[in-house]
Amino acid sequence: MKVKDIDHVTLFSDDLEKSMRFYHEALDLPVVKFQNDRLELQLGKQKLIILNINAEMPAKPGKNIAGGGSFSLISKDPLEYLTNHFANYGVDILAGPLKIRGANGMMNAIYIHDPDQNLIEICESK
Repeated sequence: MKVKDIDHVTLFSDDLEKSMRFYHEALDLPVVKFQNDRLELQLGKQKLIILNINAEMPAKPGKNIAGGGSFSLISKDPLEYLTNHFANYGVDILAGPLKIRGANGMMNAIYIHDPDQNLIEICESK
């Protein structure tokens, strides 16, 4: 198999309304679709899909749990700006800035939780 790209990442939430506010307001991700048990956000060329933990799906992961996910974002904004930005939204920085090795080399990163306790690594683009 030759993988071309990642299409989307799916997380699970106990409260889609709270997730929508966090991802749209604090992370500035555009909402593509929000209805019933599904929230879709634009994440660069990909989508971030957040489903209610009780959502019906044709195939499910081993466990549908809120807070069991983790992913990494690359920001155009400096981490210093993001630290202040997140403080305005009451989002705590869990760790960082730390030097990490990403898919494209060394970067500086900070770490936050979303409302469901999913871990988000945010890297500064160089």
